[in-house]
Amino acid sequence: MKKLLYTLTFCSSLFLTAQTAGVFLGEGEDNGKSFTIGSDASVEAIQKTAKDYNSKDVAALMTNYTKEFSEKAMDWSVDWLGSMETITMDPYMIVPVKMEGSENTMVLTWSTEDRDFKDGSKEDLDLMEIFTVDKDNKVTAFSQWVQRLETSNFGLNYGGKFIGDGTSEWSGRPLVFSNRGEVEAIETLVAAYNNRDAEACNAVFAEGAEFLDSEGNKMTLNTELWDSMFTSFTELSWEVKSIVPLKIQNTDTESGVTVFSRERRVHTDGTVWEKELVEWFYFNKEGKIARATQYERSLPKE
Repeated sequence: MKKLLYTLTFCSSLFLTAQTAGVFLGEGEDNGKSFTIGSDASVEAIQKTAKDYNSKDVAALMTNYTKEFSEKAMDWSVDWLGSMETITMDPYMIVPVKMEGSENTMVLTWSTEDRDFKDGSKEDLDLMEIFTVDKDNKVTAFSQWVQRLETSNFGLNYGGKFIGDGTSEWSGRPLVFSNRGEVEAIETLVAAYNNRDAEACNAVFAEGAEFLDSEGNKMTLNTELWDSMFTSFTELSWEVKSIVPLKIQNTDTESGVTVFSRERRVHTDGTVWEKELVEWFYFNKEGKIARATQYERSLPKE
């Protein structure tokens, strides 16, 4: 009998222990609270949400949401699902958990999602989402984390290929976007150039920075050169169309920025120079432009 009581007590202890697990470590009054497993009804609510989402039936989809959340999500859902030829969210793992003392359930959902847009592009994703479901099993909010698959037509955080002369240790590596203030630096340079501010222009460049213009002329940039250039024009206008900062994947912080623009210069003798430009600006580790190269073409004939 003692052995039976001990076994029952031990099993009961294990059972009770298994009812709560984990801990919330964020700030606020919920700090330190644990979690319990939620209900199957909350899981079924997410499965129905996925079904209605896949059918692109906005009216049906809204029935899975609270009134407040559906009001926020309606216009977005119409536009989003309307942009799709087909869309398939396929959950492969759903885990409902409740924080101690809360009426809401957080339904953790792992899924794949294939998006075929009406414009012909495709996007393939692995998703991890948290759907917040209330006591009536209605969705009140959700958060999403995305991993794009290599089969996606867009949205990857790498792409292209660096080739160089073929002998570099980096040859063959993909490119990634750089985000060290290059866009802001180019915008600052453009504004300073149009304002004929020699000091502000020079401040964007590293000391001794070189510029190779479209005619093959190489010059070392400094404030005096900027001043000399500005005094030779009666009119200047540099209008940028795009700024693309890239770097080679898994290398240091140096980056190259491709700028597509249109520039108009009126010389003191009345000569007009107006071209479309593609320029490459090389940013060093300190975030300054160390060198720049320019390519030009005449304006398209009307």
